[in-house]
Amino acid sequence: MTIYDYAATLENGETYSLEKYKGQILIIVNTATKCGLAPQFEDLEKIYETYQDQGLEILGFPSNQFKQELSTSEEASEACRLTYGVTFPMHAISKLSGEDANPIFTYLVDNTTGVLGSKIKWNFTKFLIDQEGNIVKRYAPKDSPKKMIGDIEALLGKK
Repeated sequence: MTIYDYAATLENGETYSLEKYKGQILIIVNTATKCGLAPQFEDLEKIYETYQDQGLEILGFPSNQFKQELSTSEEASEACRLTYGVTFPMHAISKLSGEDANPIFTYLVDNTTGVLGSKIKWNFTKFLIDQEGNIVKRYAPKDSPKKMIGDIEALLGKK
């Protein structure tokens, strides 16, 4: 299986297959607008603006798993746009673990390990996916998005 075997739901309720990103590099990140790490949105947006035309897509998935998100997907997405200038796609609020976990995150967690095991421990865990839908690397919540740039450029053939 690859990430392309899954579907995602945007904040407006529209569902689509991740297969639409086949051939692109993806960053999938669980977010929370009231988290102390929320300023990472700014660096994620800069990366998006720099590499989008070269084949990078960032997918933000708000989560209230850690009680740091607004009450609706629309409010969370609007806060991202207004506060941090986010232009990359934001999705419906997702659970990251448990019975009702978003299958995308179940797949990502089952196929990676973080510093403290495979479970997502906090907001802004970031996953880098290559052009063929394979997980390349998992970044911890406190890892600056800038830490991904070398890996992104390597996937783009710039290194």
